[in-house]
Amino acid sequence: MDKEKIIEELNKQKKQPYLDYRLKAATEDFTNTLFYTLFDVNTPVAENLDKLERKFSELVNLACWDLNKPCTKVWDNYVQSLPLILEKLNLDAEAILNCDPASLSIQEVYMAYPGFYAIAIYRLAHELYAQGFPLVPRLMTEYAHRQTGVDINPGAQIGKSFFIDHATGVVIGETAVIHDNVKVYQGVTLGALYVAKNLQKIKRHPTIKSNVTIYANATILGGETVIGENSVIGGNAWLTASVPANSTVFHTPEIKIKTVSNV
Repeated sequence: MDKEKIIEELNKQKKQPYLDYRLKAATEDFTNTLFYTLFDVNTPVAENLDKLERKFSELVNLACWDLNKPCTKVWDNYVQSLPLILEKLNLDAEAILNCDPASLSIQEVYMAYPGFYAIAIYRLAHELYAQGFPLVPRLMTEYAHRQTGVDINPGAQIGKSFFIDHATGVVIGETAVIHDNVKVYQGVTLGALYVAKNLQKIKRHPTIKSNVTIYANATILGGETVIGENSVIGGNAWLTASVPANSTVFHTPEIKIKTVSNV
């Protein structure tokens, strides 16, 4: 075995000059610290804001490759947005408590509901996404995806009092728009009707108006698809066209009953 030759060949194939996995680890550490700062009663806010600023500076050094973008100024804008983000997340937690008969306390929602955790990391990542900070928001939501099974792109726009129940398998695409008081159950996909690179700047994912409930494993596709307010989308429904307000959409399964003669 020619070890030096192998090393030479491997180095030739390492063609991504900015592929530094320290960024991934640092983002996850930043995300954990941020989450505890907002919610944990024993975590001192003042002290942790200083820690977060230092951690964010590390992210800037690792992720801000374009010297013409003022990434170092993002933190000041971001930290000012945290009170409003926390206010929205408290509304999300209250929505879960009020909607789910299985929830025993608000503390249970914050600590035990994967849907709430996924929403929290999405909202914290979305603000960075909106400011044009590269890659970090995507790493934040992918970290939450890995832990909860919920894949929310940080570019999605989600209104107040959002409720994801059971969580696992939910997919919400980059250009999805969700209005207020929407409830989503496990396995729901808000996706694109077509996938092609030239559609990158086009709205590809559906719009969900206020007070809509989408039950388990429903799939709603397309950037022009709008689900009107106060509608209910039943489990396993497949939609690629708009639905007017106050509608009920359901999937009707074919049922065959076995008898002695056809068993």
